[in-house]
Amino acid sequence: MFQVEVSARALSPFVELVGAARVEAIAREAEATRAMLGSHTVWNVNSTAAGGGVAEVLRSLLRYARGLGAEVRWLVIEGPPEFFAITKRLHNALHDNAGDGSPLGPEQAALYERVLAENCAQIERLIRPGDAVICHDPQTAGLIPHLRQLGERVVWRCHIGHEGPGVEADVGWRFLRKYLEGVPVAVFSRPAYVPSWFPRAHAVTLPPNIDPFSVKNEWMSELSVRAVLTTAGLVESAPGVCCPVYVGEDGAPHQVVSRANVIRMGGPPIWSVPLVVQVSRWDRMKDHIGLLAGFTKLLEQGDDLGAELILAGPAQGGVADDPEGPEVLREVEHAWQALSEQVRRRVHLAELPMVDRDENAAMVNALQRHATVVVQKSLREGFGLTVTEAMWKKRAVVASAVGGIQDQIDDGIEGLLVRDPSDASETARALRRVLESPELRVRMGDAAYKRVCSEYLSVSSLERWGWLIQLLYS
Repeated sequence: MFQVEVSARALSPFVELVGAARVEAIAREAEATRAMLGSHTVWNVNSTAAGGGVAEVLRSLLRYARGLGAEVRWLVIEGPPEFFAITKRLHNALHDNAGDGSPLGPEQAALYERVLAENCAQIERLIRPGDAVICHDPQTAGLIPHLRQLGERVVWRCHIGHEGPGVEADVGWRFLRKYLEGVPVAVFSRPAYVPSWFPRAHAVTLPPNIDPFSVKNEWMSELSVRAVLTTAGLVESAPGVCCPVYVGEDGAPHQVVSRANVIRMGGPPIWSVPLVVQVSRWDRMKDHIGLLAGFTKLLEQGDDLGAELILAGPAQGGVADDPEGPEVLREVEHAWQALSEQVRRRVHLAELPMVDRDENAAMVNALQRHATVVVQKSLREGFGLTVTEAMWKKRAVVASAVGGIQDQIDDGIEGLLVRDPSDASETARALRRVLESPELRVRMGDAAYKRVCSEYLSVSSLERWGWLIQLLYS
């Protein structure tokens, strides 16, 4: 187990986005929360410091909470590969997906409990009775009984889920239920994700958020976007490109120096080519292969658009708690190799380096800002922060009508929803509609930006978490 250091950041930049009155109200609520906490600390516990939406949400939330004077900290549990194989199986199950189909029986429960007991022994040396501990997702649920025995005020935060009953979802919830029974509060991204056996009076709904001033979401000029993408090898180099500079989390300027590992035929796309882009983990539920099929259908309908497709994700081994990533990437590569040569030349599989978290975020930022259309072709989705990020950047979005994506997008207003993610032709029609209409792209991009400003920025989560912490201590 290790602790992640997060530097404090002021809320003042949000004034231009949400107004001074709202920022001042949050500051007053923060003062009330600090008074109720007294000398206690709010701890967050999850399973990775980088490479996923949960880590990004935590970094965003904690930096502004610290800027408001709150004593908040972040711990990351560790374990052997066998432990993360179990938690990945649980992750898939709560999406009602079988994943690798491995068992979730007594043997797996014993290993799960042993690893979490070892982590809890380390946590116990840091926390004090009466502290608040927020445990995130299935990886940490087994900590809850230990923490409650120590006298902590415990919250379980579940970022994933499945609408309604499902065979695999039931398997996952049966495994987790004994750890969650008795937890005072559980926070879910959507009301539909609350399991039927969990007391509704103890369930709170809180959608995730993005930080508009993080490296992944900060404003970039077109020159900077071009410089970052050409340096990373994601688009063709052009004369007159400036230095690939971005502002890091430390507030200082940095340069992108690494190159992405790209599987492609020939060279990168030229700057003027319309790009269809999906950025996501290498996860079967992100349906990269289904997007390849949809893009193939698009080209079969007529090759008059000149579009190319980039599927981008983390470099192999870049996400500590996702052991299936390298295998899924190999499957996507095999599917790419099976495409006709004409289609294969228009598709690029990009592994973005993860050695420097900020550099990776700058590449994602530039790639989303340059995209003509951002796609999230998921079969299952807890919330879909990559959609939120694209909406913030005023990109046109084509996404599956699953999970929290449906909460963010009204079809035809902030983006286009694919009702049947398994239908490659429907995906192709949606892509063509967006690619053919610059007016539609602008209109949807403007509406998407307004929606994010209203509902999905860090300040919204600060408000809701402040209320929840006050509830715990009232």
